Amino acid sequence: MDSRPLLDYTMIRTVVLVLAGLGVVMVLSSSMAMSVANNQAPWSIALRQLLMVIGGLIAFWAALKIPPSRLHKLSVVLMWLAVLLLIAVLTPLGTGKESVGSQSWLELGPLRLQPSELARIAIAIWGAQEVANKDATRPLQAGTGTLRFTVVSVICLALIAAQGDFGMAVSFALVVAFILLFAGISWRTIGIFAGIGAIFLFSQFAAGGFRSNRFHVYFDALLGHFEDTRGIAFQSHQGFLSLADGALFGVGLGQSRAKWFYLPEAQNDFIFAVIGEELGLWGGALVICLFAMLGYFGLRAARRAQTQEQRLMAASLAAAVVSQAFINIGYVVGLLPVTGIQLPMLSAGGTSAVITFGAMGVLASVARHEPDAVSAMQNYGRPLFDQLLLIGEPRPVDKQGTPRPKTASRKREGSRSGRVVRPNQRDARFGTPVTARGAAGAGRRTDDERGRPSRRREQARYDEPRNSARRGEHRAG
Repeated sequence: MDSRPLLDYTMIRTVVLVLAGLGVVMVLSSSMAMSVANNQAPWSIALRQLLMVIGGLIAFWAALKIPPSRLHKLSVVLMWLAVLLLIAVLTPLGTGKESVGSQSWLELGPLRLQPSELARIAIAIWGAQEVANKDATRPLQAGTGTLRFTVVSVICLALIAAQGDFGMAVSFALVVAFILLFAGISWRTIGIFAGIGAIFLFSQFAAGGFRSNRFHVYFDALLGHFEDTRGIAFQSHQGFLSLADGALFGVGLGQSRAKWFYLPEAQNDFIFAVIGEELGLWGGALVICLFAMLGYFGLRAARRAQTQEQRLMAASLAAAVVSQAFINIGYVVGLLPVTGIQLPMLSAGGTSAVITFGAMGVLASVARHEPDAVSAMQNYGRPLFDQLLLIGEPRPVDKQGTPRPKTASRKREGSRSGRVVRPNQRDARFGTPVTARGAAGAGRRTDDERGRPSRRREQARYDEPRNSARRGEHRAG
């Protein structure tokens, strides 16, 4: 058994909570100028983001209360909902074409929903259950179990591309690729898909327009100079200047100069540039380390998960969020073309924050249901975090993912905390403790404890044959 069985669960939820707090602080700092420009209170955007983060944390808590083994039916409903919303956003109900160039949002009263964000998480949860324990080496062959997953993925990818949001289309394709990769797809198929993706990107570069301009700006950034700093390269150039101003320790929290209308989308796409300016190199490195830790412990939880479904689910969710984060950081620092993908859990966003935190709740739930973690909580009780939030004790599952029946419980003798111990599962895993064997016989005195009376009975047992022989001799006489 692992000496720290709850490490993955503890680290995942800690990283998520730290990112949530840091995101609220940085949105408050980077959005004050925009709020004032819109004739609103300086903290209006930050307050709205705080409400979204609170909603996301509620979704995180709700996902923790749902065992991963019960997500199968919910994932089907979630996938159908995502497809229907992707279709709806292409109707006159969709918005965003005039403002950002892609029709990717639905107006739901005061809220704006981006269905592609929901589809990216839904395909990870539903797809993991579709391809688990099946042959993924031939995803286009009928009867292999992955054909339906491939067809649904292609439909969603086409709907997202039809919106004009090619950045999200690339992010969605990466999630699908991660699921197939973790399921065991052949390297030949990976090469074919990578070739198709490369052809698509080259076609966008050669077609002209603002997407082609992003590639030109990207190549200029790699060469270390910008030709049009007042035109197509304005945003990327201002992001570079913000990072340069931050230097090692930053200009101080709330002291960014770029957010005063120099850097477009300072609280959204380019919030990492504001982090680098205000918190310096160490602040940017902290964010990178947090996402790297989320990826490491997410994949570690996937490797230790109870079932193949949970392994694929945890791995794809961790890879989806971390890849999105590094795509955003990559184009801010000039390593990738600008795609417009937000920095998850840090950028100002509406329902995308709720969806992302809910997905991280599913990831933490998988880590919480690791076999070693289940055994530890059944023997030593739930951690204080779970007790305060009324999250029940996890249950082990069989190879098919069906929860095992609960066993009778008792309180540990002499325990001051009164935590519940299940001796049947503990003894089956570790054997009967020595103290338990001693306690079972505590009511009977051993021969050594009895002393002389026991030795007299032992002597009488050896003397019995001789006495019987003597009685026989007397009868014969």
